[in-house]
Amino acid sequence: MASGFDQQVYEAVSRIPVGQLATYSQIAELIGAYGCARQVGWALRRLPLPSSVPWHRVVNAQGRIAMSLSREGSDWMQRDLLLAEGIPVDAEGRLPFRNHRWVAGAPGARGGASPAADRLAVLLGQR
Repeated sequence: MASGFDQQVYEAVSRIPVGQLATYSQIAELIGAYGCARQVGWALRRLPLPSSVPWHRVVNAQGRIAMSLSREGSDWMQRDLLLAEGIPVDAEGRLPFRNHRWVAGAPGARGGASPAADRLAVLLGQR
């Protein structure tokens, strides 16, 4: 069972619509845990995969996927999931963050079902 902090992270991340991105610090601020971006990352790392929580939509402050051997392949999984949502990712994990930045509370920020969402559900084994 997830801790209270982890559950808050998962609920906030679950609000990010298909095709949009947030940073670890953005999620931390959204749940009132200012300065806890690293803890958000650890909470997401504790998710069992596959997961219905769209963890792959959370990236670092530079708008990049954190590519690292310590991620045990989840960085490449994140890249593939973002590409499936139509977000281009280069070989170094750079993303067009400005074009896909999620603004919590903006009109339509929750998003709805789309062909990209359907493809993602198939990739995650939910359909």
